[in-house]
Amino acid sequence: MARDGSFQPRFESLVEIYEHAISKYKDQPLFGTKVGGDWQWMTYAEFQTHTDELRGGLAALGVGEDDVVACIANNRAEWAVGAYATYGLAARYCPMYESQLAKDWQYILDDAGAKVCIVANDEIREALEAFKDECESLEHIIVLGESKDDALTYDDVREMGRKKPAPLAKPSGDHIAGFIYTSGTTGKPKGVLLSHQNLASNVSAMHEVFPMGTEDRSLSFLPWAHSFGQTVELHGLFSMGASMGIAESVPKIIENLSEVQPTLLFSVPRIFNKIHDGVLKKVEEDGGLKKKLFHAAIATAKQKKSLAEQRRSSGFVDLKHKILDNLVSSKVRARFGGRLKYAFSGGAAISKEVAEFIDALGITVYEGYGLTETSPIATANWPGARKIGSVGKPIPGVRIEIDRKVTGDPKHGEIIVFGHNVMQGYHGLPEENDKVFVEGGGFRTGDMGFIDDDGFLTITGRIKEQYKLENGKYVVPAPLEELLQLSPMINQAFVFGDNKPFNVALIVPDFASLEKWASENGLGQDRDALLTNDKVLALMREECDKASGDFKQYEKIKKLELLPEEFTVENGLLTPKMSVKRRKVIEKYQPNLDALYRK
Repeated sequence: MARDGSFQPRFESLVEIYEHAISKYKDQPLFGTKVGGDWQWMTYAEFQTHTDELRGGLAALGVGEDDVVACIANNRAEWAVGAYATYGLAARYCPMYESQLAKDWQYILDDAGAKVCIVANDEIREALEAFKDECESLEHIIVLGESKDDALTYDDVREMGRKKPAPLAKPSGDHIAGFIYTSGTTGKPKGVLLSHQNLASNVSAMHEVFPMGTEDRSLSFLPWAHSFGQTVELHGLFSMGASMGIAESVPKIIENLSEVQPTLLFSVPRIFNKIHDGVLKKVEEDGGLKKKLFHAAIATAKQKKSLAEQRRSSGFVDLKHKILDNLVSSKVRARFGGRLKYAFSGGAAISKEVAEFIDALGITVYEGYGLTETSPIATANWPGARKIGSVGKPIPGVRIEIDRKVTGDPKHGEIIVFGHNVMQGYHGLPEENDKVFVEGGGFRTGDMGFIDDDGFLTITGRIKEQYKLENGKYVVPAPLEELLQLSPMINQAFVFGDNKPFNVALIVPDFASLEKWASENGLGQDRDALLTNDKVLALMREECDKASGDFKQYEKIKKLELLPEEFTVENGLLTPKMSVKRRKVIEKYQPNLDALYRK
Protein backbone atom coordinates (compact mmCIF):
# COMPACT_ATOMS: atom_id res chain seq x y z
CA MET A 1 0.00 0.00 0.00
CA ALA A 2 1.24 3.50 -0.76
CA ARG A 3 1.52 5.93 2.13
CA ASP A 4 -1.60 7.83 1.08
CA GLY A 5 -3.62 4.60 1.28
CA SER A 6 -3.83 4.08 -2.48
CA PHE A 7 -2.89 0.70 -3.87
CA GLN A 8 0.17 0.25 -6.08
CA PRO A 9 -0.13 -3.21 -7.71
CA ARG A 10 3.06 -5.25 -7.63
CA PHE A 11 2.39 -6.65 -11.10
CA GLU A 12 1.02 -4.82 -14.15
CA SER A 13 0.53 -7.86 -16.41
CA LEU A 14 0.37 -11.64 -16.44
CA VAL A 15 3.54 -11.66 -18.55
CA GLU A 16 5.28 -9.79 -15.72
CA ILE A 17 4.02 -12.49 -13.33
CA TYR A 18 5.35 -15.16 -15.70
CA GLU A 19 8.82 -13.60 -15.84
CA HIS A 20 8.88 -13.20 -12.05
CA ALA A 21 7.83 -16.81 -11.34
CA ILE A 22 10.07 -18.64 -13.82
CA SER A 23 13.14 -16.67 -12.80
CA LYS A 24 12.62 -16.98 -9.03
CA TYR A 25 11.25 -20.53 -8.62
CA LYS A 26 12.95 -22.53 -11.42
CA ASP A 27 13.56 -25.76 -9.48
CA GLN A 28 10.29 -25.74 -7.51
CA PRO A 29 7.49 -28.18 -8.41
CA LEU A 30 4.55 -26.47 -10.11
CA PHE A 31 1.97 -28.92 -11.50
CA GLY A 32 1.40 -32.47 -10.28
CA THR A 33 -0.42 -35.07 -12.40
CA LYS A 34 -1.23 -38.67 -11.44
CA VAL A 35 0.18 -41.03 -14.07
CA GLY A 36 -0.02 -44.81 -13.67
CA GLY A 37 -0.72 -44.52 -9.96
CA ASP A 38 2.16 -42.11 -9.24
CA TRP A 39 2.23 -38.32 -9.00
CA GLN A 40 4.64 -36.69 -11.44
CA TRP A 41 5.60 -33.05 -10.99
CA MET A 42 6.46 -30.45 -13.63
CA THR A 43 8.89 -27.81 -12.33
CA TYR A 44 8.71 -24.09 -13.02
CA ALA A 45 11.70 -24.49 -15.38
CA GLU A 46 9.95 -27.27 -17.32
CA PHE A 47 6.81 -25.13 -17.50
CA GLN A 48 8.92 -22.33 -19.01
CA THR A 49 10.28 -24.70 -21.66
CA HIS A 50 6.78 -25.89 -22.63
CA THR A 51 5.40 -22.34 -22.65
CA ASP A 52 8.20 -20.80 -24.69
CA GLU A 53 7.99 -23.61 -27.25
CA LEU A 54 4.20 -23.41 -27.54
CA ARG A 55 4.41 -19.63 -27.88
CA GLY A 56 6.72 -20.07 -30.86
CA GLY A 57 4.43 -22.72 -32.34
CA LEU A 58 1.33 -20.55 -31.99
CA ALA A 59 3.18 -17.69 -33.64
CA ALA A 60 4.10 -20.03 -36.51
CA LEU A 61 0.38 -20.79 -36.90
CA GLY A 62 -0.24 -17.08 -37.34
CA VAL A 63 -1.29 -16.09 -33.82
CA GLY A 64 -0.36 -12.47 -33.13
CA GLU A 65 -1.41 -9.48 -31.05
CA ASP A 66 -5.12 -9.50 -30.11
CA ASP A 67 -5.81 -12.83 -31.83
CA VAL A 68 -7.88 -15.28 -29.80
CA VAL A 69 -6.70 -18.71 -28.66
CA ALA A 70 -9.55 -20.76 -27.19
CA CYS A 71 -9.19 -23.82 -24.96
CA ILE A 72 -11.68 -26.59 -24.20
CA ALA A 73 -10.10 -28.71 -21.48
CA ASN A 74 -10.29 -29.47 -17.80
CA ASN A 75 -7.44 -28.36 -15.52
CA ARG A 76 -4.09 -29.75 -16.65
CA ALA A 77 -0.57 -28.42 -17.06
CA GLU A 78 -1.12 -27.87 -20.79
CA TRP A 79 -4.09 -25.59 -20.01
CA ALA A 80 -1.75 -23.22 -18.16
CA VAL A 81 0.94 -23.57 -20.85
CA GLY A 82 -1.63 -22.52 -23.44
CA ALA A 83 -2.67 -19.53 -21.37
CA TYR A 84 0.82 -18.16 -20.73
CA ALA A 85 1.97 -18.89 -24.29
CA THR A 86 -0.99 -16.81 -25.48
CA TYR A 87 -0.31 -13.93 -23.07
CA GLY A 88 3.31 -13.94 -24.27
CA LEU A 89 2.11 -13.11 -27.80
CA ALA A 90 -0.14 -10.27 -26.52
CA ALA A 91 -3.01 -12.46 -27.72
CA ARG A 92 -6.23 -13.32 -25.86
CA TYR A 93 -7.04 -16.60 -24.08
CA CYS A 94 -10.63 -17.86 -24.08
CA PRO A 95 -11.26 -20.95 -21.92
CA MET A 96 -14.34 -23.17 -22.00
CA TYR A 97 -15.50 -26.30 -20.17
CA GLU A 98 -15.37 -29.86 -21.44
CA SER A 99 -18.84 -30.31 -19.93
CA GLN A 100 -20.42 -27.58 -22.09
CA LEU A 101 -22.66 -28.44 -25.01
CA ALA A 102 -21.30 -28.29 -28.56
CA LYS A 103 -23.71 -25.46 -29.37
CA ASP A 104 -22.15 -23.41 -26.54
CA TRP A 105 -18.64 -24.05 -27.88
CA GLN A 106 -19.79 -22.98 -31.33
CA TYR A 107 -21.41 -19.81 -30.04
CA ILE A 108 -18.37 -18.80 -27.96
CA LEU A 109 -15.80 -19.61 -30.66
CA ASP A 110 -17.78 -17.57 -33.16
CA ASP A 111 -18.53 -14.69 -30.78
CA ALA A 112 -14.92 -14.42 -29.59
CA GLY A 113 -13.51 -14.77 -33.10
CA ALA A 114 -11.11 -17.55 -32.07
CA LYS A 115 -8.31 -18.30 -34.54
CA VAL A 116 -7.02 -21.40 -32.71
CA CYS A 117 -8.70 -23.82 -30.33
CA ILE A 118 -6.81 -26.18 -28.02
CA VAL A 119 -8.93 -29.23 -27.13
CA ALA A 120 -8.58 -32.03 -24.59
CA ASN A 121 -9.19 -34.96 -26.95
CA ASP A 122 -10.25 -36.22 -30.36
CA GLU A 123 -13.91 -36.39 -29.33
CA ILE A 124 -14.04 -32.63 -28.80
CA ARG A 125 -12.00 -32.06 -31.96
CA GLU A 126 -14.54 -34.05 -33.97
CA ALA A 127 -17.40 -32.02 -32.49
CA LEU A 128 -15.64 -28.81 -33.54
CA GLU A 129 -14.82 -30.17 -37.00
CA ALA A 130 -18.56 -30.65 -37.55
CA PHE A 131 -19.18 -26.88 -37.42
CA LYS A 132 -15.69 -25.52 -38.20
CA ASP A 133 -16.77 -24.21 -41.61
CA GLU A 134 -19.44 -22.08 -39.91
CA CYS A 135 -16.84 -20.41 -37.65
CA GLU A 136 -15.16 -18.06 -40.11
CA SER A 137 -12.26 -17.17 -37.81
CA LEU A 138 -11.32 -20.70 -36.65
CA GLU A 139 -8.24 -21.89 -38.54
CA HIS A 140 -6.55 -24.52 -36.34
CA ILE A 141 -7.58 -27.13 -33.77
CA ILE A 142 -4.80 -28.47 -31.52
CA VAL A 143 -5.33 -31.77 -29.70
CA LEU A 144 -3.71 -32.38 -26.31
CA GLY A 145 -2.21 -35.85 -26.39
CA GLU A 146 -2.25 -38.22 -29.35
CA SER A 147 -4.76 -38.06 -32.19
CA LYS A 148 -5.99 -41.12 -34.04
CA ASP A 149 -6.54 -39.07 -37.20
CA ASP A 150 -3.10 -37.48 -37.40
CA ALA A 151 -4.60 -34.13 -36.42
CA LEU A 152 -2.44 -31.25 -35.22
CA THR A 153 -1.24 -32.00 -31.68
CA TYR A 154 0.25 -30.07 -28.77
CA ASP A 155 3.62 -31.79 -29.34
CA ASP A 156 3.50 -30.87 -33.04
CA VAL A 157 3.05 -27.20 -32.17
CA ARG A 158 5.83 -27.31 -29.57
CA GLU A 159 8.15 -28.78 -32.20
CA MET A 160 7.25 -25.88 -34.51
CA GLY A 161 8.21 -23.51 -31.70
CA ARG A 162 11.53 -25.21 -31.08
CA LYS A 163 12.40 -24.66 -34.72
CA LYS A 164 11.21 -21.07 -34.77
CA PRO A 165 11.07 -19.40 -31.32
CA ALA A 166 8.97 -16.27 -30.78
CA PRO A 167 10.07 -13.37 -28.55
CA LEU A 168 8.12 -12.68 -25.37
CA ALA A 169 5.73 -9.76 -25.88
CA LYS A 170 5.31 -7.19 -23.10
CA PRO A 171 1.64 -6.16 -23.16
CA SER A 172 0.59 -3.10 -21.17
CA GLY A 173 -1.78 -3.32 -18.24
CA ASP A 174 -4.78 -2.16 -20.26
CA HIS A 175 -4.18 -4.77 -22.97
CA ILE A 176 -6.92 -7.46 -23.05
CA ALA A 177 -5.62 -10.74 -21.61
CA GLY A 178 -8.69 -12.77 -22.41
CA PHE A 179 -12.35 -13.58 -22.33
CA ILE A 180 -14.18 -15.47 -19.64
CA TYR A 181 -17.72 -16.24 -20.71
CA THR A 182 -20.36 -16.01 -18.02
CA SER A 183 -22.34 -19.17 -17.49
CA GLY A 184 -25.59 -17.86 -18.92
CA THR A 185 -28.10 -18.64 -16.14
CA THR A 186 -30.63 -16.40 -17.91
CA GLY A 187 -29.62 -16.51 -21.58
CA LYS A 188 -26.66 -16.63 -23.95
CA PRO A 189 -23.25 -16.39 -22.26
CA LYS A 190 -21.57 -12.99 -22.32
CA GLY A 191 -17.86 -12.59 -23.01
CA VAL A 192 -16.26 -10.71 -20.13
CA LEU A 193 -13.19 -8.83 -21.34
CA LEU A 194 -10.45 -8.84 -18.70
CA SER A 195 -7.24 -6.86 -19.08
CA HIS A 196 -3.80 -7.79 -17.83
CA GLN A 197 -4.17 -5.15 -15.12
CA ASN A 198 -7.56 -6.54 -14.05
CA LEU A 199 -6.07 -9.96 -13.34
CA ALA A 200 -2.61 -8.85 -12.20
CA SER A 201 -4.07 -6.35 -9.72
CA ASN A 202 -6.09 -9.15 -8.12
CA VAL A 203 -2.95 -11.27 -7.81
CA SER A 204 -1.06 -8.25 -6.42
CA ALA A 205 -3.74 -7.77 -3.77
CA MET A 206 -3.29 -11.42 -2.73
CA HIS A 207 0.40 -10.65 -2.12
CA GLU A 208 -0.66 -7.77 0.16
CA VAL A 209 -3.15 -9.62 2.36
CA PHE A 210 -2.47 -13.34 1.99
CA PRO A 211 1.06 -14.16 0.88
CA MET A 212 1.81 -17.84 0.34
CA GLY A 213 5.09 -19.56 -0.40
CA THR A 214 6.95 -22.46 -1.93
CA GLU A 215 5.87 -24.80 0.87
CA ASP A 216 2.20 -24.30 -0.03
CA ARG A 217 0.28 -26.67 -2.27
CA SER A 218 -3.31 -26.96 -3.46
CA LEU A 219 -5.35 -29.80 -4.90
CA SER A 220 -6.75 -28.22 -8.03
CA PHE A 221 -10.29 -29.18 -9.03
CA LEU A 222 -12.02 -25.79 -9.26
CA PRO A 223 -12.04 -25.13 -13.03
CA TRP A 224 -9.49 -22.61 -14.27
CA ALA A 225 -12.06 -21.73 -16.93
CA HIS A 226 -13.91 -20.10 -14.01
CA SER A 227 -12.49 -16.78 -12.81
CA PHE A 228 -12.09 -17.87 -9.16
CA GLY A 229 -9.97 -20.92 -9.99
CA GLN A 230 -8.02 -19.10 -12.68
CA THR A 231 -7.05 -15.95 -10.79
CA VAL A 232 -6.85 -17.04 -7.18
CA GLU A 233 -5.39 -20.51 -7.64
CA LEU A 234 -3.57 -20.64 -10.99
CA HIS A 235 -2.21 -17.09 -11.33
CA GLY A 236 -2.01 -16.44 -7.58
CA LEU A 237 -0.12 -19.58 -6.56
CA PHE A 238 2.09 -19.43 -9.68
CA SER A 239 3.17 -15.91 -8.69
CA MET A 240 4.17 -17.13 -5.21
CA GLY A 241 6.15 -20.25 -6.08
CA ALA A 242 3.53 -22.66 -4.73
CA SER A 243 2.44 -25.93 -6.37
CA MET A 244 -0.81 -27.43 -7.60
CA GLY A 245 -1.71 -31.13 -7.73
CA ILE A 246 -4.39 -31.55 -10.39
CA ALA A 247 -7.28 -33.72 -9.17
CA GLU A 248 -8.18 -36.74 -11.30
CA SER A 249 -11.91 -36.01 -10.98
CA VAL A 250 -14.42 -34.67 -8.47
CA PRO A 251 -15.34 -38.17 -7.16
CA LYS A 252 -11.63 -38.76 -6.40
CA ILE A 253 -11.07 -35.51 -4.48
CA ILE A 254 -10.86 -37.15 -1.04
CA GLU A 255 -8.50 -39.85 -2.32
CA ASN A 256 -6.33 -37.26 -4.09
CA LEU A 257 -6.26 -35.01 -0.99
CA SER A 258 -4.62 -37.80 1.02
CA GLU A 259 -2.04 -38.32 -1.76
CA VAL A 260 -1.18 -34.71 -2.62
CA GLN A 261 -1.29 -33.52 1.02
CA PRO A 262 -2.21 -29.90 0.21
CA THR A 263 -1.94 -27.01 2.62
CA LEU A 264 -4.61 -25.03 0.73
CA LEU A 265 -8.05 -25.85 -0.63
CA PHE A 266 -9.85 -23.57 -3.09
CA SER A 267 -13.48 -24.48 -3.58
CA VAL A 268 -17.09 -23.45 -3.95
CA PRO A 269 -19.56 -24.11 -1.10
CA ARG A 270 -20.99 -27.20 -2.82
CA ILE A 271 -17.75 -29.13 -2.18
CA PHE A 272 -17.47 -27.87 1.41
CA ASN A 273 -21.08 -28.94 1.96
CA LYS A 274 -20.20 -32.44 0.73
CA ILE A 275 -17.21 -32.59 3.09
CA HIS A 276 -19.45 -31.45 5.97
CA ASP A 277 -22.12 -34.04 5.11
CA GLY A 278 -19.59 -36.82 4.53
CA VAL A 279 -17.87 -36.30 7.90
CA LEU A 280 -21.17 -36.18 9.77
CA LYS A 281 -22.48 -39.31 8.04
CA LYS A 282 -19.30 -41.18 9.00
CA VAL A 283 -19.70 -39.99 12.61
CA GLU A 284 -23.30 -41.24 12.68
CA GLU A 285 -22.22 -44.61 11.28
CA ASP A 286 -19.48 -44.95 13.91
CA GLY A 287 -21.83 -43.96 16.74
CA GLY A 288 -21.08 -44.70 20.39
CA LEU A 289 -17.95 -43.27 21.99
CA LYS A 290 -16.48 -42.07 18.69
CA LYS A 291 -19.58 -39.95 18.05
CA LYS A 292 -19.49 -38.46 21.55
CA LEU A 293 -15.80 -37.62 21.26
CA PHE A 294 -16.29 -36.03 17.85
CA HIS A 295 -19.05 -33.71 19.00
CA ALA A 296 -17.04 -32.91 22.14
CA ALA A 297 -14.05 -31.98 19.94
CA ILE A 298 -16.16 -29.66 17.76
CA ALA A 299 -17.81 -28.03 20.79
CA THR A 300 -14.44 -27.49 22.52
CA ALA A 301 -12.89 -25.97 19.39
CA LYS A 302 -15.82 -23.53 19.15
CA GLN A 303 -15.49 -22.70 22.86
CA LYS A 304 -11.76 -22.00 22.46
CA LYS A 305 -12.46 -19.74 19.47
CA SER A 306 -15.22 -17.89 21.33
CA LEU A 307 -12.87 -17.19 24.25
CA ALA A 308 -10.18 -15.95 21.84
CA GLU A 309 -12.65 -13.54 20.24
CA GLN A 310 -13.31 -12.13 23.72
CA ARG A 311 -9.53 -11.87 24.28
CA ARG A 312 -9.82 -14.51 26.99
CA SER A 313 -8.36 -17.97 27.48
CA SER A 314 -8.80 -21.01 29.70
CA GLY A 315 -6.06 -23.48 30.56
CA PHE A 316 -8.66 -26.23 31.01
CA VAL A 317 -10.29 -25.52 27.62
CA ASP A 318 -6.86 -25.37 25.94
CA LEU A 319 -5.84 -28.72 27.42
CA LYS A 320 -9.18 -30.32 26.54
CA HIS A 321 -8.93 -28.96 22.99
CA LYS A 322 -5.38 -30.29 22.57
CA ILE A 323 -6.36 -33.78 23.74
CA LEU A 324 -9.53 -33.95 21.61
CA ASP A 325 -7.77 -32.48 18.59
CA ASN A 326 -5.15 -35.23 18.78
CA LEU A 327 -7.76 -37.93 19.38
CA VAL A 328 -10.39 -36.81 16.87
CA SER A 329 -9.86 -33.75 14.65
CA SER A 330 -6.35 -34.72 13.56
CA LYS A 331 -7.77 -38.06 12.32
CA VAL A 332 -10.33 -36.19 10.19
CA ARG A 333 -7.63 -33.86 8.82
CA ALA A 334 -5.54 -36.92 8.00
CA ARG A 335 -8.23 -37.97 5.53
CA PHE A 336 -7.48 -34.70 3.70
CA GLY A 337 -3.73 -35.30 3.67
CA GLY A 338 -2.88 -34.09 7.17
CA ARG A 339 -1.36 -30.72 6.12
CA LEU A 340 -4.49 -28.77 5.19
CA LYS A 341 -4.49 -25.46 7.06
CA TYR A 342 -6.52 -23.00 4.96
CA ALA A 343 -9.74 -23.36 2.99
CA PHE A 344 -10.79 -20.61 0.58
CA SER A 345 -14.46 -20.42 -0.38
CA GLY A 346 -15.91 -18.37 -3.20
CA GLY A 347 -18.36 -18.49 -6.10
CA ALA A 348 -21.39 -18.39 -3.76
CA ALA A 349 -22.10 -17.78 -0.09
CA ILE A 350 -20.99 -20.61 2.20
CA SER A 351 -23.29 -21.50 5.08
CA LYS A 352 -22.08 -20.10 8.40
CA GLU A 353 -22.77 -23.51 9.95
CA VAL A 354 -20.50 -25.27 7.43
CA ALA A 355 -17.75 -22.64 7.73
CA GLU A 356 -17.75 -22.90 11.55
CA PHE A 357 -17.74 -26.71 11.31
CA ILE A 358 -14.66 -26.82 9.02
CA ASP A 359 -13.01 -24.16 11.17
CA ALA A 360 -13.60 -26.30 14.26
CA LEU A 361 -11.79 -29.19 12.57
CA GLY A 362 -8.66 -27.04 12.61
CA ILE A 363 -8.88 -25.86 8.98
CA THR A 364 -9.21 -22.07 8.88
CA VAL A 365 -11.90 -20.90 6.44
CA TYR A 366 -11.46 -17.67 4.48
CA GLU A 367 -14.50 -16.66 2.47
CA GLY A 368 -14.36 -14.10 -0.31
CA TYR A 369 -16.69 -12.51 -2.82
CA GLY A 370 -16.51 -11.46 -6.42
CA LEU A 371 -17.69 -12.09 -9.94
CA THR A 372 -16.15 -12.86 -13.30
CA GLU A 373 -16.62 -9.16 -14.04
CA THR A 374 -14.41 -8.23 -11.05
CA SER A 375 -11.53 -10.58 -12.00
CA PRO A 376 -12.93 -12.00 -9.56
CA ILE A 377 -12.00 -10.92 -6.00
CA ALA A 378 -13.76 -7.84 -4.64
CA THR A 379 -13.78 -8.65 -0.92
CA ALA A 380 -12.14 -11.30 1.24
CA ASN A 381 -11.43 -12.40 4.76
CA TRP A 382 -7.73 -12.65 5.55
CA PRO A 383 -5.48 -13.16 8.59
CA GLY A 384 -6.22 -10.42 11.11
CA ALA A 385 -9.45 -9.44 9.32
CA ARG A 386 -11.89 -12.35 9.46
CA LYS A 387 -15.54 -12.67 10.37
CA ILE A 388 -17.32 -15.96 9.62
CA GLY A 389 -20.68 -15.32 7.98
CA SER A 390 -19.33 -12.34 6.07
CA VAL A 391 -17.41 -12.27 2.78
CA GLY A 392 -14.80 -9.99 4.27
CA LYS A 393 -13.54 -6.50 3.52
CA PRO A 394 -12.63 -4.91 0.17
CA ILE A 395 -9.21 -6.08 -0.96
CA PRO A 396 -6.50 -3.47 -1.63
CA GLY A 397 -7.41 -1.36 -4.65
CA VAL A 398 -11.16 -2.01 -4.36
CA ARG A 399 -13.99 0.15 -3.00
CA ILE A 400 -17.54 -1.04 -2.32
CA GLU A 401 -20.72 1.03 -2.33
CA ILE A 402 -24.22 -0.15 -1.38
CA ASP A 403 -27.03 1.28 -3.53
CA ARG A 404 -30.12 1.14 -1.32
CA LYS A 405 -32.29 3.04 -3.78
CA VAL A 406 -32.57 -0.11 -5.88
CA THR A 407 -34.08 -2.14 -3.03
CA GLY A 408 -35.80 0.60 -1.04
CA ASP A 409 -34.39 -1.04 2.08
CA PRO A 410 -32.63 1.04 4.77
CA LYS A 411 -29.87 -1.54 5.20
CA HIS A 412 -29.66 -3.91 2.24
CA GLY A 413 -28.85 -2.70 -1.25
CA GLU A 414 -27.12 -3.56 -4.51
CA ILE A 415 -23.36 -4.02 -4.24
CA ILE A 416 -21.33 -1.79 -6.56
CA VAL A 417 -17.62 -2.50 -7.04
CA PHE A 418 -14.97 0.08 -7.97
CA GLY A 419 -11.29 -0.70 -8.60
CA HIS A 420 -8.47 -2.00 -10.80
CA ASN A 421 -10.30 -5.32 -11.00
CA VAL A 422 -13.46 -4.12 -12.81
CA MET A 423 -13.72 -5.63 -16.29
CA GLN A 424 -13.27 -3.71 -19.53
CA GLY A 425 -16.80 -4.62 -20.60
CA TYR A 426 -18.88 -7.32 -22.28
CA HIS A 427 -17.58 -8.22 -25.73
CA GLY A 428 -19.76 -6.67 -28.45
CA LEU A 429 -22.62 -5.80 -26.08
CA PRO A 430 -22.71 -2.02 -25.53
CA GLU A 431 -26.31 -2.13 -24.28
CA GLU A 432 -25.35 -4.62 -21.56
CA ASN A 433 -22.38 -2.45 -20.61
CA ASP A 434 -24.70 0.53 -20.17
CA LYS A 435 -26.79 -1.49 -17.71
CA VAL A 436 -23.92 -2.42 -15.40
CA PHE A 437 -21.43 0.45 -15.41
CA VAL A 438 -21.97 3.51 -13.21
CA GLU A 439 -20.24 6.86 -13.15
CA GLY A 440 -16.66 6.54 -11.95
CA GLY A 441 -16.18 3.07 -13.46
CA GLY A 442 -18.16 1.14 -10.87
CA PHE A 443 -19.80 -2.19 -11.69
CA ARG A 444 -23.36 -3.07 -10.63
CA THR A 445 -23.10 -6.66 -9.40
CA GLY A 446 -26.79 -7.54 -9.17
CA ASP A 447 -26.05 -8.92 -5.70
CA MET A 448 -27.71 -7.67 -2.51
CA GLY A 449 -25.82 -7.07 0.70
CA PHE A 450 -24.81 -4.72 3.49
CA ILE A 451 -21.62 -3.53 5.17
CA ASP A 452 -21.51 -3.77 8.96
CA ASP A 453 -19.96 -1.31 11.40
CA ASP A 454 -16.61 -3.12 11.20
CA GLY A 455 -16.44 -2.82 7.40
CA PHE A 456 -17.31 -6.46 6.60
CA LEU A 457 -19.63 -7.21 3.68
CA THR A 458 -22.47 -9.72 3.97
CA ILE A 459 -24.29 -11.07 0.90
CA THR A 460 -28.04 -11.49 1.23
CA GLY A 461 -29.06 -12.68 -2.25
CA ARG A 462 -29.40 -11.84 -5.92
CA ILE A 463 -31.64 -8.94 -6.90
CA LYS A 464 -32.88 -10.86 -9.96
CA GLU A 465 -33.67 -13.92 -7.83
CA GLN A 466 -35.64 -11.87 -5.32
CA TYR A 467 -39.38 -12.14 -5.90
CA LYS A 468 -42.55 -10.77 -4.37
CA LEU A 469 -45.34 -12.89 -2.89
CA GLU A 470 -48.99 -11.99 -3.44
CA ASN A 471 -48.99 -10.20 -0.08
CA GLY A 472 -46.24 -7.84 -1.28
CA LYS A 473 -43.51 -9.41 0.87
CA TYR A 474 -40.10 -9.92 -0.75
CA VAL A 475 -38.35 -13.30 -0.61
CA VAL A 476 -34.72 -14.13 -1.45
CA PRO A 477 -34.66 -17.92 -2.00
CA ALA A 478 -30.91 -18.69 -1.96
CA PRO A 479 -30.26 -18.50 1.84
CA LEU A 480 -33.06 -20.96 2.58
CA GLU A 481 -32.00 -23.28 -0.26
CA GLU A 482 -28.45 -23.38 1.16
CA LEU A 483 -29.73 -24.36 4.61
CA LEU A 484 -32.06 -26.99 3.18
CA GLN A 485 -29.15 -28.58 1.35
CA LEU A 486 -27.28 -29.02 4.64
CA SER A 487 -29.83 -31.65 5.62
CA PRO A 488 -28.37 -35.15 5.20
CA MET A 489 -31.67 -36.08 3.55
CA ILE A 490 -31.59 -33.34 0.89
CA ASN A 491 -29.28 -33.17 -2.10
CA GLN A 492 -30.76 -30.13 -3.89
CA ALA A 493 -33.56 -27.67 -3.17
CA PHE A 494 -35.35 -25.06 -5.27
CA VAL A 495 -37.64 -22.53 -3.57
CA PHE A 496 -40.36 -20.76 -5.58
CA GLY A 497 -43.18 -18.30 -4.86
CA ASP A 498 -43.09 -15.51 -7.43
CA ASN A 499 -46.44 -13.67 -7.27
CA LYS A 500 -47.92 -16.61 -5.36
CA PRO A 501 -49.61 -16.76 -1.94
CA PHE A 502 -46.77 -18.76 -0.32
CA ASN A 503 -43.47 -20.53 -0.98
CA VAL A 504 -43.16 -24.07 -2.29
CA ALA A 505 -40.08 -26.22 -2.85
CA LEU A 506 -38.83 -28.79 -5.33
CA ILE A 507 -36.47 -31.16 -3.51
CA VAL A 508 -34.06 -33.77 -4.84
CA PRO A 509 -33.45 -36.19 -1.95
CA ASP A 510 -30.07 -37.55 -0.98
CA PHE A 511 -31.09 -41.03 -2.06
CA ALA A 512 -28.33 -42.86 -0.18
CA SER A 513 -29.49 -41.35 3.12
CA LEU A 514 -33.18 -41.64 2.25
CA GLU A 515 -32.94 -45.31 1.26
CA LYS A 516 -31.09 -46.13 4.48
CA TRP A 517 -33.80 -44.32 6.50
CA ALA A 518 -36.53 -46.06 4.51
CA SER A 519 -34.99 -49.47 5.16
CA GLU A 520 -34.80 -48.75 8.88
CA ASN A 521 -38.48 -47.72 8.81
CA GLY A 522 -39.72 -50.67 6.76
CA LEU A 523 -40.61 -48.69 3.64
CA GLY A 524 -38.69 -50.65 1.02
CA GLN A 525 -36.24 -49.33 -1.60
CA ASP A 526 -38.45 -48.45 -4.58
CA ARG A 527 -37.42 -44.85 -5.37
CA ASP A 528 -40.59 -43.90 -7.22
CA ALA A 529 -42.70 -45.15 -4.33
CA LEU A 530 -40.54 -43.33 -1.78
CA LEU A 531 -41.00 -39.98 -3.57
CA THR A 532 -44.73 -40.02 -2.90
CA ASN A 533 -44.78 -41.91 0.40
CA ASP A 534 -46.59 -39.97 3.15
CA LYS A 535 -43.95 -40.83 5.77
CA VAL A 536 -41.13 -39.66 3.50
CA LEU A 537 -42.99 -36.43 2.69
CA ALA A 538 -43.54 -35.85 6.42
CA LEU A 539 -39.81 -36.40 7.03
CA MET A 540 -38.93 -33.85 4.35
CA ARG A 541 -41.40 -31.33 5.80
CA GLU A 542 -39.66 -31.74 9.16
CA GLU A 543 -36.31 -31.06 7.49
CA CYS A 544 -37.77 -27.94 5.84
CA ASP A 545 -39.19 -26.73 9.16
CA LYS A 546 -35.82 -27.23 10.87
CA ALA A 547 -33.93 -25.37 8.14
CA SER A 548 -36.35 -22.43 8.15
CA GLY A 549 -36.59 -22.10 11.93
CA ASP A 550 -35.03 -18.61 12.01
CA PHE A 551 -36.85 -17.33 8.92
CA LYS A 552 -39.95 -15.13 8.90
CA GLN A 553 -43.26 -16.94 8.63
CA TYR A 554 -43.95 -15.79 5.07
CA GLU A 555 -40.49 -17.03 3.95
CA LYS A 556 -41.14 -20.60 5.06
CA ILE A 557 -42.16 -23.48 2.78
CA LYS A 558 -45.80 -24.55 2.82
CA LYS A 559 -45.74 -27.35 0.24
CA LEU A 560 -43.11 -29.46 -1.48
CA GLU A 561 -42.57 -32.08 -4.15
CA LEU A 562 -39.75 -34.62 -4.35
CA LEU A 563 -37.96 -35.04 -7.68
CA PRO A 564 -36.25 -38.20 -8.97
CA GLU A 565 -33.64 -36.39 -11.07
CA GLU A 566 -30.74 -34.16 -9.99
CA PHE A 567 -30.16 -30.72 -11.48
CA THR A 568 -27.02 -31.23 -13.58
CA VAL A 569 -24.96 -29.54 -16.27
CA GLU A 570 -25.93 -32.35 -18.65
CA ASN A 571 -29.69 -31.79 -18.31
CA GLY A 572 -29.26 -28.04 -18.65
CA LEU A 573 -30.36 -27.10 -15.12
CA LEU A 574 -26.89 -26.19 -13.78
CA THR A 575 -24.21 -23.95 -15.23
CA PRO A 576 -20.67 -25.41 -15.51
CA LYS A 577 -19.79 -23.66 -12.23
CA MET A 578 -22.76 -25.43 -10.57
CA SER A 579 -25.14 -22.46 -10.32
CA VAL A 580 -28.81 -23.32 -10.74
CA LYS A 581 -30.39 -22.01 -13.95
CA ARG A 582 -33.52 -20.81 -12.23
CA ARG A 583 -35.38 -19.92 -15.41
CA LYS A 584 -34.70 -23.37 -16.88
CA VAL A 585 -35.85 -25.14 -13.69
CA ILE A 586 -39.09 -23.13 -13.71
CA GLU A 587 -39.65 -23.88 -17.41
CA LYS A 588 -39.13 -27.61 -16.92
CA TYR A 589 -41.13 -27.95 -13.71
CA GLN A 590 -43.84 -25.29 -14.21
CA PRO A 591 -46.62 -27.94 -14.22
CA ASN A 592 -45.30 -29.39 -10.94
CA LEU A 593 -45.11 -25.94 -9.36
CA ASP A 594 -48.63 -25.06 -10.54
CA ALA A 595 -49.95 -28.34 -9.14
CA LEU A 596 -48.54 -27.55 -5.68
CA TYR A 597 -50.73 -24.45 -5.53
CA ARG A 598 -53.83 -26.44 -6.53
CA LYS A 599 -53.44 -29.13 -3.86
